[in-house]
Amino acid sequence: MIVLCILTFSCEDVVDVEVPNAAPRLVVDASINWFEGTMGNEQSIMLSLTAPYFDNEVPPANNAVVNITDANGTVFNFTEEGNTGIYKTNTFIPVIDETYVLTINYNGETYVANETLTATVPVDYVEQNDEGGFTGDEIEIKAFYTDPANIENYYFFELLNPAVVTPEFEAYKDEFTDGNQIFAFYTNEDLEAGDELVIRNYGVSERFYEFMFILLQQAETDGSPFQTQPATVRGNCTNTTNPNNYPLGYFRLSQAFEFIYTVE
Repeated sequence: MIVLCILTFSCEDVVDVEVPNAAPRLVVDASINWFEGTMGNEQSIMLSLTAPYFDNEVPPANNAVVNITDANGTVFNFTEEGNTGIYKTNTFIPVIDETYVLTINYNGETYVANETLTATVPVDYVEQNDEGGFTGDEIEIKAFYTDPANIENYYFFELLNPAVVTPEFEAYKDEFTDGNQIFAFYTNEDLEAGDELVIRNYGVSERFYEFMFILLQQAETDGSPFQTQPATVRGNCTNTTNPNNYPLGYFRLSQAFEFIYTVE
């Protein structure tokens, strides 16, 4: 018997995609959070640089001079931990409604931002619905909180699920819910009974709310990496030495509350 083997070879063309690389910009992750039950003195700021799309690592911004100044002129210096781009202090003094100024000297240029430490409210309680989602079998979580009356408030929620690597974020304002008890909503198909869901509520300014609201809208847009990218969202940090070399990121100060809920 003669067995005839026909081999079919497929040809693949290698396509080199040219992705334009801009000069690296400073990225500022300066989230100063004063959690309930802590002094709020230990704080950290992360500085990094933008990198080409296909790079696997985010380069840290090393050897910067970082400090925050309060309304009384007190300066809190942040010191880099090794070569991580993470700058820390253990002397910060948080005061609700006080304005602080962040100053960063990096690579011969000065970056400045100012923001107010904003109050918030704790989560009152959590409700669980086991028949949520399109299929009716997903767990839905509602974290209820009471909005203060006759005060313009903005909220930033961080929800950490042990089954998901990346936290989920939500931004809310009380434009139509002033003085009422309202809720932050969370659902995920991987959420299971026994999981500990960490819910953090941060008080934020109107400008940060608008900044985060736009970022979250962009993050929800699906598309290929070669799709036209959304417009750059500018934060509250400016480069006073060279305004055209503006940084990315935000300087935020928040009172914060944490609520840990065990899924039933």
